[in-house]
Amino acid sequence: MTILTLSMLTGILAAIAAALKYVPAGHVYSVHRGKQPPRLLQPGLHWVVPGLDRVANRIDLGGQTLHFEDPGVGTQPLQGTVYWQVLEPERADPVMAEAEQLIRNSVLTALRNETMDEDGHGRLGRVLDGRVKQQLNHELRQRGMMVTRVELATAA
Repeated sequence: MTILTLSMLTGILAAIAAALKYVPAGHVYSVHRGKQPPRLLQPGLHWVVPGLDRVANRIDLGGQTLHFEDPGVGTQPLQGTVYWQVLEPERADPVMAEAEQLIRNSVLTALRNETMDEDGHGRLGRVLDGRVKQQLNHELRQRGMMVTRVELATAA
């Protein structure tokens, strides 16, 4: 083979490799092309047009965890964990880049609207956890996301 033939073959194989996108199970990729609405790639192997199509978000449909700490809520520093997941990738796609910040801000807003009654064990009451979860779900459901569990504690 000549060098020209070998370089052309290498270029063709590189173009094919760039055009193939593999989406693993439990994920959805949103692909943007110009001003067209984004399309979702379900799990499996897909063709995309290199240079035109851009994978904007790799959305994990499994559960995700967000840890946060806030020194300014109530009289004591507060920390916690929010377990959440994406239910509707079409609705969640526009806010995926800011999802963690959106959830963090929503938790802090919900907590500022609640009274902080401690149960004496360094943990905030389960009732408060449930109320914060309910407020978060009220806000996040319209964005295609759901909070499955909230665990709040005062910082040690």
